[in-house]
Amino acid sequence: MEGARFARVTLNRPDLRFPFAENFASRIQGAHLTRLSRRAKFLRADLSSGETLYMHLGMSGRFIIEGGSTKENGGLANFAHEHAANPKHHHVVFEMEHPDTGRAVITYNDPRRFGFMELIGESEPYRLDHIGPEPLGNAFNGPVLRAALKGKKSKIKAALLDQRVVAGLGNIYVCEALYRTGISPRRAAGRLKVAETDGLAGHIKDVLSEAIEAGGSSLRDFSNTDGKLGYFQHSFDVYGREGEPCKSCDAPIKRIVQSGRSSFFCGGCQR
Repeated sequence: MEGARFARVTLNRPDLRFPFAENFASRIQGAHLTRLSRRAKFLRADLSSGETLYMHLGMSGRFIIEGGSTKENGGLANFAHEHAANPKHHHVVFEMEHPDTGRAVITYNDPRRFGFMELIGESEPYRLDHIGPEPLGNAFNGPVLRAALKGKKSKIKAALLDQRVVAGLGNIYVCEALYRTGISPRRAAGRLKVAETDGLAGHIKDVLSEAIEAGGSSLRDFSNTDGKLGYFQHSFDVYGREGEPCKSCDAPIKRIVQSGRSSFFCGGCQR
């Protein structure tokens, strides 16, 4: 989509999780997408108008790509797949024009409508302005994590889900990283030792990298751009394994609820 022009923007409903910005379609239509990137779990599209379009997939959102050049030419159609989607959940349609790859239709489909799109003006403040570092970036490491957790009385599980501490780290991967580090989710975040924060930062990177390599975790309906499911859920050490034996010590995996989220851990290995 980089370099392509929004030839036409169609909204099939007035809102997703939140209402669309005023004049959403007309503000985007005609602009070029100059850069497409990611921040935390948001897709960020920088527009030639100076505005920025942020898109979040929620629980069930995805983009369906049709048209463009052929797969052999490496165009937009390179990401099209035949994974079935109900057209009644087609909420936003971007018709794109690219000087090299031609026309393509990018459709946002979201059965649950937990996703959303927000259009932010140039220099306008946004919810991501104070978010923490990317966990797989060079700016995230043991000392950075230690500084972010300093003085926190909240439990380490809740602290790691706080996007101001580290960006985009979800419940599954927090449970897995804490297990690998041997840290109980009930520990106070501000009382971790230097070796523990160093180890935790490293295991967070390892868990995320392995999950990406496996295509993610398909617990319900998540699929990749080619329609294939992820397989990391088959490698979980603790998540979703309540009552099953720990892979290291055979103690039964426990489940508790913290801040409304399930925490899975081994009482023998995690202290």
